[in-house]
Amino acid sequence: MIIAIAALSENRVIGQNGQLPWRIPEDLKRFKDLTMGHPVIMGRKTWESIPEKFRPLPGRTNIVVTRQPDYAVPADVIVSSSVEDALKIFPSEHIYIIGGAEIYAAAMPHVDKIEMTLVKKTIEGDGLTYFPDMDMAHWKELRREDHDEFSFVTYERV
Repeated sequence: MIIAIAALSENRVIGQNGQLPWRIPEDLKRFKDLTMGHPVIMGRKTWESIPEKFRPLPGRTNIVVTRQPDYAVPADVIVSSSVEDALKIFPSEHIYIIGGAEIYAAAMPHVDKIEMTLVKKTIEGDGLTYFPDMDMAHWKELRREDHDEFSFVTYERV
C-alpha cells in the first residue's frame, strides 16, 4: 500500500522557504507513529530540510529521490532517480510518501491512501510550496479527528 502523508494549510501550502510554516507537536508525533518501521520516500529538498541530527529518520528505510546521480547520503540511505523506481524497491510494503511537492505530484497516481493534517489557517507570502490538487471524486474520507487548530483526516482512493 502506498500512503501519502502530509500537513497542509487550507490553501494547500506544505512548506515555506524549505520549512514547515507551523509547529504542531501532535502532527509530528502522528507522523512518527504512522511511518515508524516503514520505508519513507522523499525528495532531495525534503531530505535537506530535515535537521542533520534527525537524518536519516530513525526506524525507517529512508529513500531520497534526486536527479543528481552522485548525490551523497549516509550508507543506510537509498538514492533513487525517480518515484517510480523508488516504489519498486519495496513492492509489498506499506510505503509512505513524505514530500515534497514534486514527489507528491509524481506519486499521486500510485497512492492508495492519504494521511493528512489539515492546518486551519491560510499561508501567504513568498517561497510557498503546495500539495497537488486532489480530484475528490477519486477519494473518500475514512476518518477525521478535529482539533482547534488542525484536523487529522484519512482519505482512501475509491
